[in-house]
Amino acid sequence: MQLIAGRTDFVLERPCAAAIGKFDGIHRGHQALLANIREEKKKGLLSAVFTFDPAPAAFFSGTDGQELTTREEKRRIFNKLGIDVLIEFPLREDTAAIAPQTFIEEILVRRMKSAFVAAGTDVTFGRYGAGNSAMLTSYGNRLGFSVQIIEKVCVGGREVSSSRIREELSAGHMEQVEELIGFPYSVTGEVVHGKRLGRTIGMPTVNLAPPPGKLLPPFGVYFSEVSWKGKHFRSISNVGCKPTVSRERAVGVETYLYDFDQDIYGQEITVKLLRFKRPEMKFGSVGELKAQARKDISEGAGAIVQTGGVIAN
Repeated sequence: MQLIAGRTDFVLERPCAAAIGKFDGIHRGHQALLANIREEKKKGLLSAVFTFDPAPAAFFSGTDGQELTTREEKRRIFNKLGIDVLIEFPLREDTAAIAPQTFIEEILVRRMKSAFVAAGTDVTFGRYGAGNSAMLTSYGNRLGFSVQIIEKVCVGGREVSSSRIREELSAGHMEQVEELIGFPYSVTGEVVHGKRLGRTIGMPTVNLAPPPGKLLPPFGVYFSEVSWKGKHFRSISNVGCKPTVSRERAVGVETYLYDFDQDIYGQEITVKLLRFKRPEMKFGSVGELKAQARKDISEGAGAIVQTGGVIAN
């Protein structure tokens, strides 16, 4: 996959089918969008994704910019989906002020050579977000590129959206999050050294620091699954700052893997958070923590963990 990041002076080598969007979460609605350009790829067009960096919400509102899917996660997913070109268009004062007509003529047509454009019904672009799906369709007819406006995907009678997923995530409803995204919510990172407390109490764990900008569910214990080098392991994870044993507020994901005993420090793993078990809490002693951890692990062992969910025995 060709990555074009931080540049406005690019020109694609040949005509493309482009998907435009923020792609936070790359949920079922986004996947419907991407399916269209992948079909056009079969006809000989480059498949291209056009998105913004930073995300518009972070740029315009000055929020912390936490996303369901980080920049690196998006890159991995788009690459896995077979996208040919990913454009992370730099969002700055000058680029945010581009007139919507100029965006279509200069970027979509001249630089990207778009022959086909797919976007959602709520797409906006250009200064003040004045560009919309109607303008895109009108200019497509005038300038000779096809436009496919994708209707919202609905699950449970409601539209799938990044904001809805954020609501479910903030409540710890991991099964609902998975249903809306289409795959388990996960955190990917390098295994780092922890305090080794788990090893001293007979329950060795692996620790990873969530990447900056990754939106996390409520602090607590989750039934999970770990992917490492193409292999998958049942696990149980604690998301939080471990208040019983640490005065630091550093947030981490600490995971116990069932039937696993390998040294993987420094290696990348993905922790899929499948189901919320209980909130994180501060215990009166390490002994109490140990007892609860053994209980959590025992209950996790009594579940069948599958990619796609947890089914109690």
